[in-house]
Amino acid sequence: MLKPVLLAGGVGSRLWPVSRQVHPKQFQSMTGESSLLVDTVRRIETLQAGAPLVVCNEDYRFIAAEQLRSCGVDDAEILLEPSGRNTAPALAAAALHALKGDGQALLLILPADHLIKDTAAFVSVVREALPLAQMGRLVTFGIRPDKAETGYGYIRCGENLSTRAYAIDNFVEKPDLETAQDYVSSDDYLWNSGMFLFSAQTCVEELRRLAPALLQACEKALAGGVEDLDFTRLDAGAFSACPAESIDRAVMEKTTRGAVLELDCGWSDVGSWSTLWEVGERDGDGNVTQGDVLLSRCRDSFVRSESRLVAATEVRDLVVVETADAVLVTDRNRVQSVKHLVQTLKQQQRAEAEVHAKVYRPWGSYESLIVGDRFQVKRIVVNPYQKLSLQKHQHRAEHWVVVHGTAEVTCDGRVYRLAEDESTYIPLGYKHRLANPCPELLELIEVQSGSYLGEDDIVRYEDEYGRSDD
Repeated sequence: MLKPVLLAGGVGSRLWPVSRQVHPKQFQSMTGESSLLVDTVRRIETLQAGAPLVVCNEDYRFIAAEQLRSCGVDDAEILLEPSGRNTAPALAAAALHALKGDGQALLLILPADHLIKDTAAFVSVVREALPLAQMGRLVTFGIRPDKAETGYGYIRCGENLSTRAYAIDNFVEKPDLETAQDYVSSDDYLWNSGMFLFSAQTCVEELRRLAPALLQACEKALAGGVEDLDFTRLDAGAFSACPAESIDRAVMEKTTRGAVLELDCGWSDVGSWSTLWEVGERDGDGNVTQGDVLLSRCRDSFVRSESRLVAATEVRDLVVVETADAVLVTDRNRVQSVKHLVQTLKQQQRAEAEVHAKVYRPWGSYESLIVGDRFQVKRIVVNPYQKLSLQKHQHRAEHWVVVHGTAEVTCDGRVYRLAEDESTYIPLGYKHRLANPCPELLELIEVQSGSYLGEDDIVRYEDEYGRSDD
């Protein structure tokens, strides 16, 4: 059985301020209406594959599950990494997990944050690769380079195995610019796309031969893991002992069982804002725009607006990205420096480095509208039939005003309902809970007042989702 393995644990800091620690790019809509994760799931619908296995950080477990359900995938397995250890431990854990259910499983490894324009071409090449994987090959998919790129690994094609398949003669991880230029001019090299196809058994065999300590740590992490709701949580102590290494360095650079198929499908790893400009639909002046944008006499720029009008005039080669709480402006040819900017924000302990103004929770979302001295106004959305924790606050009181839907309120032991335009008051220290008992969204405005308004001012008594925070 072909089993898709979706890698959804990255942060994507080069796409700040849209991609952030708490809600990174794979869960964002970067080029259309759907998130990159949802696009990845839809891309494999015609492959007649089994339920996907998603590997992600614990922090992303609920949003991953919700986005999978939104596109009709209710049977996905979600494997939770206690910490990021790069792709080799992630794939080792995925292969071991898959073998528990199917000793013949073929794993199609797909990063959940890539863009592919030609789905039919992608599916065709995957099908062509299946016999090679069944014969014990570790198959990767290579992209014909159109420029010297130092951010990708390169694969030198060796012996021809089929129409588009070659043995891997050499596997090089991210060369310097001069070397990359030589590779591109030689016409013997392909970019490593980061997508793979191999049997779970072959993967484990090569890891046992080439990276035994890594595999042993993952075996212990899986054996010591626990089932938590719809998730499998790897043992934190054992998994943290894994070397933080890519599958490229751990296996692909050393194996004699590698193969590569050339893939021409409009692929992009969506690694930076300049990449989105390159793959986007440009106007007559070379501009790519997203959202409410007005340009006059601008050239070769990427401008994205999420919450308001962004207007620009007489500029060129810029990236301008607006969100509700931050605006990025940078030279389109120097977007790699965005990553360093995020590091500066973290050093200054700025919340904008990690969280958005709108924060997603398994029950819905909340968004800070106004923050003042001893008060804060939020918009809260609760999904149908979901509920927040039963909790109390030690430093703040809350007023709730329902603007859409019906709220079920628990306060100091009393349970009652509020309709639209109705409100209630939750005094400081009162045990309370908010729930949506209906099949439509619940929206309300919350006004907090008190000496401390931080999200950690919660004493929790019950929680539907087994979380340590709300």
